[in-house]
Amino acid sequence: MGKIALVFSGQGAQYVGMGKELYDSSPAAKAVFDMADKIRPETSKQCFDSTIEELSVTVNTQPCVFTADLAAARAVVEKGVKVDCVAGFSLGEIAALAFSGMLSDEEAFKLVCRRGELMDKAAKANPGAMLAVMKLPADKIEEICAKFDSTYPVNYNSPAQTVVATKEENVDALIEAFSNEKGRAKRLAVSGAFHSPFMAEAADGLMEYMNNVEFSEPAIPVYSNYTAKPYEGDYKALVKAQVENPVRWQTIVENMAESGVDTFIEVGVGKTLTGLIKRINGDVKAIKVENSADLEALDN
Repeated sequence: MGKIALVFSGQGAQYVGMGKELYDSSPAAKAVFDMADKIRPETSKQCFDSTIEELSVTVNTQPCVFTADLAAARAVVEKGVKVDCVAGFSLGEIAALAFSGMLSDEEAFKLVCRRGELMDKAAKANPGAMLAVMKLPADKIEEICAKFDSTYPVNYNSPAQTVVATKEENVDALIEAFSNEKGRAKRLAVSGAFHSPFMAEAADGLMEYMNNVEFSEPAIPVYSNYTAKPYEGDYKALVKAQVENPVRWQTIVENMAESGVDTFIEVGVGKTLTGLIKRINGDVKAIKVENSADLEALDN
């Protein structure tokens, strides 16, 4: 039997009611929501009963998705699953840090709240857009981006999809440029140009915040969005770099599989990562756990 990896979902998959079933059925999951509510009152209520518009505001999305992610992970462990390593997509990486013991749940939650505030502020100060590009290899997408001002590949999601960040005024011409090369680009419903130099101020602010945050050694390997390898060296620098640099998801999955992972369990919200993993490596098992039925299915 190979290794098991937990992967934590990121911003964009949020929905009203996320985490409610696990909150009701798993004491371990409920404890995570209770922790969040003590620090940021009504986080649970926001997850369970708010509107999608409210949930999609970055300052709300990040703490809420973090909470749902970590709660699901704790429910999986409560079920008896032994986890060998972890990774998280974008904000999901902060939940992975908490799960590994690098940060306490409370410190990680406070960090993700501050991260959301800083990224929201940077997005308003430096407006931008993001496009998901399909049917083109990453090197061709990089070549096209280089022809446009302030345009960057930011999420290397799978062989079939790369996400690009750019200025608002570039969007139409960029979509046309990808189309001319027989690619297809779709604008994403996000509030900023994340994981790019548009977020430099947020990255600097997060580094300043982390001056008073203590990191511990991880109990299990945590794969970094920035390096696509397990965390080592300056942990704070890696957390900062993640905000203003590309997410190398495809390489993370490839490196995990090479290390012996043959089962990936996506915890938290949605099934985006499960789909990406299946496109990256058809030989591994990829499943999701976001509700009671998913949890029960782990026995099968």
